Amino acid sequence: MGEELDKDLPPCDIKIDKDGVWYFRGAEMFRKDIIRILCQNLKRDKSGRYIIEMRDEKCYLEVEDTPFVVTSVNRFVEESRGREEWQILLSDGSAELLDPATLRMNNQNVMYCSVKGGNFEARFSRAGYYQLAEWIEYDNENDTFFISQGNERYIIACNQS
Repeated sequence: MGEELDKDLPPCDIKIDKDGVWYFRGAEMFRKDIIRILCQNLKRDKSGRYIIEMRDEKCYLEVEDTPFVVTSVNRFVEESRGREEWQILLSDGSAELLDPATLRMNNQNVMYCSVKGGNFEARFSRAGYYQLAEWIEYDNENDTFFISQGNERYIIACNQS
């Protein structure tokens, strides 16, 4: 999961709200370049707490839901694999391929997936969810939702949290 739990770790006075908006001491952080650097140095300790580690400095931050939000989803054909893929744009400005095997939905119908090499969870924004929903199908026989990629069918896990 990352670093060992450090009980003496100071707070960063940074909060990330459920929509992926960053705040420092209650004021919204608007400098995308600074947020990008902080995201690149974001880690988790063994307890699951989010920390920022830069050089020899570390502090913990408050994350309301997930540190990353999927802001948009685009489907395209990956020529080398000969199949369609989804590219997701994250709240830190980065883009990556969606791993459909990591899709899950909570009981409030909020969609999540794993990002950053499986190290973090990302919450789908409403816009991102609606873009992805275009490709979500329902299996009546098994009472499950799924998304298809090539010949693969990925069941969307439904959690009760």
